[in-house]
Amino acid sequence: MPIGPDNDDGASSLACFSATYAAARAKLHLAASEAGAVITRYVHPGVTGPDGDSLSVDVAAFGPPNATRSLLVLSGTHGTEGRTGSAAQLALVRSGALARLPADMSVILVHAINPYGFAYDTRTTENNVDLNRNFIDFSAPLPTNPAYQELHDSLCPAEWTATSRKATDDAIAAWIATNGQKAWLYSIMKGQYDDPTGLNFGGRAPEWSNQTLRAILREHLPAVRRLGFIDWHSGLGQTGEPFFLCFNDRGDANWQRACAWWGRVRVESAEGYEGGERPPYNGLVFYGVRNMIGTAQMTGAVIEFGTVPLKTTFDQLRIDRWLKFGRTPDEPTTLERMRREVAECFTPEDAAWRSRVVAHARAIQLQALDGVAHWV
Repeated sequence: MPIGPDNDDGASSLACFSATYAAARAKLHLAASEAGAVITRYVHPGVTGPDGDSLSVDVAAFGPPNATRSLLVLSGTHGTEGRTGSAAQLALVRSGALARLPADMSVILVHAINPYGFAYDTRTTENNVDLNRNFIDFSAPLPTNPAYQELHDSLCPAEWTATSRKATDDAIAAWIATNGQKAWLYSIMKGQYDDPTGLNFGGRAPEWSNQTLRAILREHLPAVRRLGFIDWHSGLGQTGEPFFLCFNDRGDANWQRACAWWGRVRVESAEGYEGGERPPYNGLVFYGVRNMIGTAQMTGAVIEFGTVPLKTTFDQLRIDRWLKFGRTPDEPTTLERMRREVAECFTPEDAAWRSRVVAHARAIQLQALDGVAHWV
């Protein structure tokens, strides 16, 4: 049976978004339960939310538990992007498509894989670890990033004032003039494993969220042989438009399959880097999932939704880090405003943006569902 979209309007699209982690979790839990999912909750043992309530990763599983083909969809790898990813997952549940899955196919929705980051509107885990740089082999020597070390003081100033920003921006511009834009992008994006207070810190050991995802795959995908994968993000690309980062080996069967599902122009685009070459990354969740499923095939992508220009996004990441480690002023109103601006950068309040994102997300997930259903 073909898997097709439902009829939706702008109001129901906007209703897919929630203001907080707790509200998003409750909304998805209710919708998935009503749609027939089996819900499993993985409670974080070490941290609680802003309201003192427990934090958890919640899994909504549709279809047979021993299915050999499945679609795995993650939200909240970066906490500040969790509200967008949660809205995308809810849009899929509300489409009605998960009630009519083909035989031997499951859909596994992993909600808020980084619940601390989602609840506190910060990119990282409770240990300032970028979860999307944490899936490396920690028994081997840690990756090095000497360029980041050269830039750390400029990227992460103690003060966040007009004067300090100008000084650090000038220092960064001078570094780029000497080393090139490509080296600059690589230094930031690939992750670093030296400074626990820095940007894109990949950690020194697997995070709780990393270990939990491994447990989820063992428990919910024990027999999978063909896996479709989507990890929802926001912040890169054209405003309100999806930007695909396929980390299958370029040109291989899984890459070609991604192109067939979503369109070659989308999969091969460099738009999110303002036309530049996609930088190398260490420790992506994508790589972790691919390694965890062994010899099974996996086709998928990290899919971003564009919000603001890349420079603005990057500055908001620096502010997010500064709010944790910088010399912040004793001005609660100012600090709260800055936190709201970080959240707004990755999930804008604009109704048109939200409606467009939900429409795209629903269609993209339905394309993946159809692709997995007809995967031979």
